[in-house]
Amino acid sequence: MLASCAPMSNVSGRLEENGLLVDTDAFRIVQNGKTTAWRAYIVVRNEALKFPVCIYRFSENDYSALWMQCAHQGAEVQVAGDYLHCPAHGSEYDNRGRVTNGPAETNLRTFPVSVSSNQLFIDLRKR
Repeated sequence: MLASCAPMSNVSGRLEENGLLVDTDAFRIVQNGKTTAWRAYIVVRNEALKFPVCIYRFSENDYSALWMQCAHQGAEVQVAGDYLHCPAHGSEYDNRGRVTNGPAETNLRTFPVSVSSNQLFIDLRKR
């Protein structure tokens, strides 16, 4: 079960040589010691990165990692449930980073996500 109404979760990612490590538990919504639902997304920040990374969870092994910099003029985009929008000029992107509303003409930068031992690795070297 996904909880799209769950409050946004800001997480500190651990910067590794080639990317970010994030614990999958950041997506869990726990009540009384039990997982009751899963967050649809988290926002990962690290002081070494100019922009945060939004990670959407579609299933246990399906995630998308999106660089939160608008492709139009470089402003930081904001998460609004299952899409992201730019407060500067109104561009919108879906939860896979594809432009759905201009003026942006280019998709958000995306990164491969691999899952291993309850850890997500966001490979910042690749798009």
